[in-house]
Amino acid sequence: MTTPAPSPSRSSSSSPAGQQSLTWFALPALIFVVIFGVVPLVGIVALSFTTWDGIGSVSANGLSNWKDVITDPGMPKALWVTFLVMALSWLVQTPMSLLIGVFLAGHQRYRALLAVIYFVPLLLSSAAIAITWKALLDPNFGLGTGLGIGLLNQDWLGKGPLALSIVIFIVAWQFVPFHSLIYQGGVRQIPASLYEAAQLDGAGRIRQFFSITLPQLKFTIITSSTLMVVGSLTFFDLIFVLTAGGPGDATRVLALDMYIRGFRGNLMGPASVIAVILVLVGLSLALLLRRLGGTNNNESMLEGA
Repeated sequence: MTTPAPSPSRSSSSSPAGQQSLTWFALPALIFVVIFGVVPLVGIVALSFTTWDGIGSVSANGLSNWKDVITDPGMPKALWVTFLVMALSWLVQTPMSLLIGVFLAGHQRYRALLAVIYFVPLLLSSAAIAITWKALLDPNFGLGTGLGIGLLNQDWLGKGPLALSIVIFIVAWQFVPFHSLIYQGGVRQIPASLYEAAQLDGAGRIRQFFSITLPQLKFTIITSSTLMVVGSLTFFDLIFVLTAGGPGDATRVLALDMYIRGFRGNLMGPASVIAVILVLVGLSLALLLRRLGGTNNNESMLEGA
């Protein structure tokens, strides 16, 4: 006669005492988010309905700031440039980051050294990177003149399409290492048994990449894309130092427009409106990407095994 198996004991985390202890552990993070996230956001929203030059008194003006910003003729162009930088940077960074991340996921010793070298650009400040590339691209004293290569002696930052292309290139050069690291970690979480089974079926490396690696990196791609898209809304220092929004307004994104209005024009109200717009756009895009990733983001990497 078999004895019934003992019922599993409830974990301490499911008990009221355990849940209370977990709440206390989460409380410091919640306080940090409220102080440095929620409170400043509420303040910015409130400032968007006021008139303030950054020094004097604050006075309410209703929806005047919103009407001025939305009806500004330069606003559609700044919004278009912002989305263009976002889309192009994603199109450039995602394939490069994915391929480099897959390559660095190997276990050869030299790949660890390459991973360290690839990560160096991310350790530099955006302002320092902009100053360096601006000097290298100078048509009179830059890299082209030093090497005697006439093709490089162009006014890279003086022509609209070229300036925008240079911004995208430098952004990719700086942030591809970070996203490569994300993909590298994702690839190493894929069970090796999937690749072993594919090899037994005669699948080559390219077929394994498209049939195993890409599907298994679904949520990693969503995470990386969210960071790219939301992060591209805050590009300011690099563009400010590199082109200052020029030539004309070819590289004037919303973040730069916000700085110019707020700290050069002393119009904190309209600048706050643009800040709120950036938050709303970033939140909407993040929710959209999360929805594209599916409702269940906790699926196992063993899916399809």
